[in-house]
Amino acid sequence: MSDAHPDQNSSKRTGPLSWRVRMALAFLFLIAVGTVWVTNRLLTDRFTETTQNRAELRLALYSGNLLSELRRNAIVPQLLARDPSLIGALTSNDYSQSSQRLISYVDEIGAASLMLLDKDGRTVAATDRNKLGENHRNAAYFVEAIRSNATVFTSLEREFGGFGFSYSRRIEDQGAIIGVIVVEVDLAKFERAWAGISDAVMVTSSEGRIILATEPRWRGKSVEEALQQNPAGSAIERAIQATTDWTTLSADAYVMGEAVMRVDGRIPFRGWSMINFTTYASVRERVNAVLALEIMAFALLAALAFYALSRKTALRMALFQRESAELRALNARLRREIAERERVQETLAVAEQTLEQSSKLAALGEMSAAVSHELNQPLAAMKTYLAGARLLLRRNRPDEALTAFHRIDDLIERMGAITKQLKSYARKGQTSLSPVDMSEAVASALSMMEPQLKARHVRISRNMPDHPVRVMGDRMRIEQVLINMLRNALDATKTVRSPEIEILLAEGDTVTLSVRDNGHGIDDLDALFEPFYTTKQPGEGTGLGLAISSGIVTDLGGRLMARNAEGGGAVFEMQLPALKEEETTAAE
Repeated sequence: MSDAHPDQNSSKRTGPLSWRVRMALAFLFLIAVGTVWVTNRLLTDRFTETTQNRAELRLALYSGNLLSELRRNAIVPQLLARDPSLIGALTSNDYSQSSQRLISYVDEIGAASLMLLDKDGRTVAATDRNKLGENHRNAAYFVEAIRSNATVFTSLEREFGGFGFSYSRRIEDQGAIIGVIVVEVDLAKFERAWAGISDAVMVTSSEGRIILATEPRWRGKSVEEALQQNPAGSAIERAIQATTDWTTLSADAYVMGEAVMRVDGRIPFRGWSMINFTTYASVRERVNAVLALEIMAFALLAALAFYALSRKTALRMALFQRESAELRALNARLRREIAERERVQETLAVAEQTLEQSSKLAALGEMSAAVSHELNQPLAAMKTYLAGARLLLRRNRPDEALTAFHRIDDLIERMGAITKQLKSYARKGQTSLSPVDMSEAVASALSMMEPQLKARHVRISRNMPDHPVRVMGDRMRIEQVLINMLRNALDATKTVRSPEIEILLAEGDTVTLSVRDNGHGIDDLDALFEPFYTTKQPGEGTGLGLAISSGIVTDLGGRLMARNAEGGGAVFEMQLPALKEEETTAAE
């Protein structure tokens, strides 16, 4: 009896302990499998969504840059079609200086090339002198430009591969067509920029044909035909090698048998579309990195459990040491992979910032003509105040002269603010908006124009509500528009004996500010807001005031309109969205 009792106690200790260990290990294994499975599902969905959002952002950036390049070149034919030197060359058949003039233009414009065609389609001037004498009578950009009175965009497939893109516009002299100006747009530079990324990008026309692509063999084909090709050495070869285990992601498309994510976007230009094929490499690797860390954590936990259970035996200790060494090696590999991933992400961030900065700098070309125009008014007012101050000092009235000097100081600050606003105007979308009281803006603009109004003895009548009328905008830019409207009204009443200007402010769903004069009215309403259109004598204006004002009002979500009044004179109306009381409180 006494000999059997210790064995029974030993059996009771060993039996239940082994059972508990087996159950604990089984439970830990189930927890690890469940955690890894749930983590894989959640992180895969999250990282896939993040990758797709980044792909959509890159697609928007690419399409924005492409659209910016097209719009920047679209205005060039309209401006060159009015160039007096080119018109004179076509009418006199003297093209000795035309090519050199086009070469000087192309550096400022940034276009691929410029060509001047006579009315028979013959190249009489070009930035590429090898094209001189070529006949383009049957070319689409010549035929369509002759038939249309507007700028024509043409895309033609080249014989040696790829597509050529150009804007063309006919040149008229006294109602007769005398030639065509052709501006070639260099969109191939975007293909060269896309060649350095890991994604595959293609741009399709409204007919579904690929006109731009990272893979040259795709051009001219449909998307379905392109995906059946086997390109070698292209950007898509850097796409993810789809995993074949249980973690494989469902693909949107397959290129060369490999799964990729497809993101489609529309370019608001002639029905063009852009497609981006993004690899799943970052998604799978990031998920696998987290899963590996979880597995490593559970493995460490299991190793600790095995260590506690097997410390009485050397075999179990050796097993634990081997497992620990393998886990440390795995940890080192994971750290190296994570460090490499961080370096790749930093490189991508730098590239995206560079592209964004390039897009901003493309708008700086709009500043040169606008600066001189917008500063003329403060300079004219400063000249008037200086003359008045000089007269006051001669009459020994220094206090009143000091007031004029204070106004000059305010004008200098205003000139600095105008320059700052012009920079913001060049970088569209970067100006912060705030509530603006339109009555205060009108008062400020009238104060700015006070010397000219008094000198001309203009009668000003204002009809405004007693309460504040607010809009969401930029006060400085709104005052620029008001000053341009008042200046145009002042110029329109030069020949009137009793000049009058009426300012009316009305509030509803929109805030409407009307400026009416009793001048001679507007002769050409259609061309009124076009750049460089003016009815003033040379040296009196550049024709940019209303064009800039229209752009400012459009950026603020409104519109600028003009019409002839029934009783004579002209009416300019600026309409902006009204700012409700609750919106004003939230903005403050």
